[in-house]
Amino acid sequence: MLADVIDLLACPHCGTGLDLDDRTVVCERGHSFDVARQGYVPLLGGGSTPFTGDTADMIAARADFLGAGHYDPIRTAVARACADTGTGPARVLEVGAGTGQYLETVLDTLPDARAVGLDVSKPAVRRIARSHPRVGAVLADAWQQLPVRSGALTHVLSIFAPRNAAESHRVLAPGGALIVVVPTSEHLRELVSLPGMVTVDERKTERLSAALSGHFERTAREDVRFVARLPRPALEHVAGMGPSAHHLTAADRAALLDRLPDPFEVTVSVTVSTWRRRDS
Repeated sequence: MLADVIDLLACPHCGTGLDLDDRTVVCERGHSFDVARQGYVPLLGGGSTPFTGDTADMIAARADFLGAGHYDPIRTAVARACADTGTGPARVLEVGAGTGQYLETVLDTLPDARAVGLDVSKPAVRRIARSHPRVGAVLADAWQQLPVRSGALTHVLSIFAPRNAAESHRVLAPGGALIVVVPTSEHLRELVSLPGMVTVDERKTERLSAALSGHFERTAREDVRFVARLPRPALEHVAGMGPSAHHLTAADRAALLDRLPDPFEVTVSVTVSTWRRRDS
């Protein structure tokens, strides 16, 4: 709930602290933001963003796919990385939180933790707002200044999502951890090899290290790899929840999947890495 994390948030216009007054969030200088009836608050700097994020169909597909447990080993690895870093009650931000299901696993693992789920997609933040009692949902752009107080957090999560290194460094307390999940070149290889599907950048890990090294130091890494035997509905969900959904219509994706056996085995391969904040 927003009330549980309001002390972690900051005004996107002036950076001062926020208070929650009934259905309105107000900063120390008088800027105000109405809480949506679904429970999230829009904290967009400048009031708008060129990005719209994932569509309602993409978010629904992801919720169904994750809810069926197909990525549970990844969810467990993220929660374990959070548990292994930090000594007190965790204060967590997930950037590009999507459905909030990774945060849900983290909070179930860390009973004293509380979290902010941030996304630029309205269908996403609507789901985040109801994902867990200790999650507050915020509509914001990860590439702008994050609407979070400096040094307020113990953890920032980036799971298949953008990584704003400078802002992650600013909002983390000294010793804080950035937990990053990126796909390897083998991730869903049997599926993304189909015509029109979006493949993984083979230099993704290299570019991640270059982007973070000035602000963070990598302290741990876990490779999560397994083969998932997916029935047709799960294949439709995984094809419809990722970047390929922006490039292929539902009909195009269905035509591609019709060529595959049911069920169909795909490789799941990601790296979960922990990056400690450099005190610079």
